[in-house]
Amino acid sequence: MNRRLKRVLVLSLYFLLILVFVLLLVKFVGQKIQVNGTSMSPTLDDKDQLLVDKISYRFSDPDRFDIIVFPYKYEKDTYYIKRIIGLPNETVFIDSEGKIYINGELLEEGYGKEIIIDPGRAYEEIQLAEDEYFVLGDNRNNSSDSRDPNIGNIKRDQIMGRAFMRVYPFNKLGMIKHK
Repeated sequence: MNRRLKRVLVLSLYFLLILVFVLLLVKFVGQKIQVNGTSMSPTLDDKDQLLVDKISYRFSDPDRFDIIVFPYKYEKDTYYIKRIIGLPNETVFIDSEGKIYINGELLEEGYGKEIIIDPGRAYEEIQLAEDEYFVLGDNRNNSSDSRDPNIGNIKRDQIMGRAFMRVYPFNKLGMIKHK
């Protein structure tokens, strides 16, 4: 076998091993998911392709402002992508001016696209259990999120993972801002 052919075979083998490793990594450690709709606009856009980290929450708890992915309980193979606002054991309240309060303190955040018009079920103070999170879409007036009784509070074991990287469209490739 000539030297050039041997080199091509070795490079092909390395490429194949890297490809298998990446596929296994995406399958078991992360997952690719597509954004459907505008509920996370302007942070994420309709049809964006994201990578979801499925392993880090096994070692640490989700943080406020993390963008998480969880299954919609009423429709198979439907996933929601939302931002964590309320953490376990906290209270969440949204007043008539659309301001969010956590444990009675005004939440300082700049992710909401606009002022919340409908506080939904958060018009009254919501007490989160020790394993529950309150999530909102960044496009606050065009989002089905924890304000909706059909979504409600998200339990820790429902969280599939944290969206951490946009992989498509290529001109927006990069890490997703959480904090």
